[in-house]
This record gives sequence, C-alpha cells and structure tokens, in this order.
Amino acid sequence: MAEMTLEPHLFIILGATGDLTRRKLLPALFHLRTMGELERRNTLIVGASLPEMSEDAFRLWAYEGLRNSGARDASDLSQWCDEHLHYHTVHEGGLEDYEALAGFIRGLESTRHLPENRAFYLALPPTTVPTALEQLDKAGLLKSRGWVRVVFEKPFGHDFRSARALNTLLHRYLDESQIYRIDHYLGKETVQNLLAFRFANPIFEAIWNRDMVESVQITVAEDLGVEHRGAYYQEAGALRDMVQNHLTQLMTVVAMEVPVSFDAAAIQAEKLKVLHSIPPIDPRDVAFGQYTAWEVAGHTIPGYREERGVPPDSMTETFVALKMEIHNWRWRGVPFYLKTGKRLPRKLTQVAVTFRPAPFQVFRSLEPESLDSNKLLITLQPSEGFALGFSVKTPGRPFSFTGQALQFDYSKAFGGGLPDAYETLLRDVMIGDQTLFVTADFTETAWRLYDPLLVGGRTVHPYTAGSWGPKEADTVVERNGHRWQLGW
Repeated sequence: MAEMTLEPHLFIILGATGDLTRRKLLPALFHLRTMGELERRNTLIVGASLPEMSEDAFRLWAYEGLRNSGARDASDLSQWCDEHLHYHTVHEGGLEDYEALAGFIRGLESTRHLPENRAFYLALPPTTVPTALEQLDKAGLLKSRGWVRVVFEKPFGHDFRSARALNTLLHRYLDESQIYRIDHYLGKETVQNLLAFRFANPIFEAIWNRDMVESVQITVAEDLGVEHRGAYYQEAGALRDMVQNHLTQLMTVVAMEVPVSFDAAAIQAEKLKVLHSIPPIDPRDVAFGQYTAWEVAGHTIPGYREERGVPPDSMTETFVALKMEIHNWRWRGVPFYLKTGKRLPRKLTQVAVTFRPAPFQVFRSLEPESLDSNKLLITLQPSEGFALGFSVKTPGRPFSFTGQALQFDYSKAFGGGLPDAYETLLRDVMIGDQTLFVTADFTETAWRLYDPLLVGGRTVHPYTAGSWGPKEADTVVERNGHRWQLGW
C-alpha cells in the first residue's frame, strides 16, 4: 500500500475559539509536528471565529490550552504557536466577513509561497454549517488551483430525511471526495488494527463466519451522565448520539467482507454492503432506558430528568440495547447485539466475539457453566488491546476448568500512549485518505435502518445510575440463550 504524502497547505478552523479546538484539534495538530511535516513552515493553521482577537491573543490562548492538555514539557511549544498559528475575526459571519477571510488566506498563501491547498474544519454548531458553506462558496474559498477539503463532525443529520438534505447541501458545493465526515471512534488504533487483525492473520479470518461464531456484542458504556449537554442530548438521545454512528461503524468493521484492496473506496464499499444486508430491526429486540438518581456514599447522583436543560417529564433514552441480524452468506443466523448507555458502572468500549461450542462435548458430564465458550474481546477503552479466552484444566480434583486469556495490550507492547484518534484523522485529512471517514451513502443507509425505531410510541425503562441498564436489556440477549459479556 503506497504511502500518501502530506503537501503544504493551510488548515483553517472555523469556530476556532470553541472547546473542540482547544481540547482536541490544537493538541492533535501540535503532536503531529513529531512527524516532521508540520515542523516546517509549509503548513499553517488559521483560526477563524466570531470573537475580536489579535493573533498574539489567539496564540496565547492556544498556548495556555496546550499546556493544560499535557504539552507542558514541550520545549518548542511557544515557538510552534508563533510560527504556525494565525487568526482572523469573522465578526457576524456575513459575506463581507468571509470575503475578508478569503483575502487574509490568499495573503498568507502569497507571502509564504504556498499552493492553494486548503482544509476547512467546521468546528461549528450543526445549524450554522449550511450558512458557513454558502459563505465559503460565495467568497471563492471552495475553489482553488490546489485541493480543497471540508471536515465536519457528527451529527450527520437528525434522521434519514435531514441526513439526505444535508448531503444534498454538501454536494451543491463539494464533490464527495472533498468531504470528510469525522467519527472519532474510527481513528482509534484498535479499530484500525481490527482490519489488520482480520485480514493479515488467516487463522482468524478462517473462523470469522457463521460456522464458528455464535454471537457478536458491541458495548459502548459511559460512566458519566449528560453533564452540560442536557439541552443537546434531549433532542438526540442514545440511539441518535451513539448507535446510529459509533456502534454501527464498529459493527460494519467487524462484519465486513475482505475488501479487494486496502484503500478507502474498497473498504467503504464493503461496510456499506453490510448495512444493506440488515433486515428491519424487530422493535421487540430493542430496549430503551433512562437513568434515575443514585444515592452513593451520602451523595446523590442526579437522574437524567434532574440534569440541567432536561424537562422533568422527558422520555429521551440514555440507554439502548438491541439485536440485529445480517442476512448474508457469512453471518446469517448470528445475532449482533449493540448496547450503549450513560451512567453505567464504568467506561468501556468493547467488541466481544463468542465462538460456538464444540459439536460434541467430550466433557458433558461436568457442570455446563464450568466450560465457557471461547471468546475474543477487543477493547478500545479504557485500555486498547485484545484478549482471546480459552479453558484450561484446574489443578487437582474434581475435574473442572478455569477460564484464561491470551492478552495483548497496546501500551505495554509499544510503550507509552497511542496516538489520539484526532491525530490520526487530521493527518488523514491532510494527506487525502478517506478510509476512516463516513460517506454520504453510509449515513443515509444507517438512518434508514434506525428511523423506524425513532417514530411512534416506545417505552423507556428506568434504571438506577451506576447499574448496567434496565432489566429489559437482559431479555434482548437471554431470549436467544446469551448473556451480556463485559470483560472477563
């Protein structure tokens, strides 16, 4: 696979004074300097936002944010900010403001002898994206003698209809090849290595099918509540906020067929085929939940309805558990379970693949629960790695088994921390690699899958904060003879 090159360009952040820029984007861009390309002055970062601010003030604001993010010991932090960061105020965001931004950008390109390569990161509220795109287009910034790429974050619509409208709007100004829809879960090293794990190791790919796999579970558990995002979350809910994007992306990576090549188009095509193979989800195979208050150590953790910005009679779900099937040759008959929720006991992102038991049990005289099925656990959070579970005989008598695991931990194997997901994804934007980004077809097909679950009446079951969700979630797996797999 040929390595793409990073060309000189301007990386322009619209909404540059927001929390996303300070907490994620600037630290990722600063850490990318270690790859060499960003050390030179051929790649500049331009912040553009509403507040009136000088370039020196923006650099100081960025410097302080980077120090707080863990770059405190970097000797070149101040120099990097001075050499790479620029700022332009866009005031009210009207056409004149964007035309002034265009003049500022072209002035930098001329002064620094840069080609007209531009990456625009829309760190903006979803409601302002259409206006920003229109003004960028009118100001002539989406056309250049080089390349233009536009990056934006989820949500990619609120349902199928809004997702299609958003894609229509984007395609009015841009080709699909210029659009980078970020799902930061796909930037995690373990997600990328899952592709390598499957396709570079024939021993696993040979058993990655309905003949050997009994079930697949994908869990994204969060120990925090909605915090300060109550108003947003009230309009989104767990199905929109997590299942339609993050969990569905992970599911397609697990379930996809072997691509014809390891490039963006081939991988995205196979992931889309998975979505097209999923029949309508039976509402009886879905459990919704909402966390309630929890008394612990003399302290009350508020329930969802007590969170700021949430109506006291809200029926928005903070938990979803569901079962889906994939009707293709590889997976027919294998249930895929997806589960996510807030205020669960601990933070955990995990894919659990349970393999089928032997067709004839030699040790059938033993207690059934003493011999567990083989399992592969792929953990993305809190620590990234893999574990393959198997059974060994427990020493002594009576004859019994103990579960053990072969484990691989990324941080132990390679030392230190792994690249942040934003580092991976931002570099991919810079080199023009769309492998880890979401396509228009994927977003619309995923919304078609979940739209029926968003309409009509539905029951949202209460669960105590700090628990693993409502008891109705257990029914989703138990009716198929399974149980939730949460670590070993």
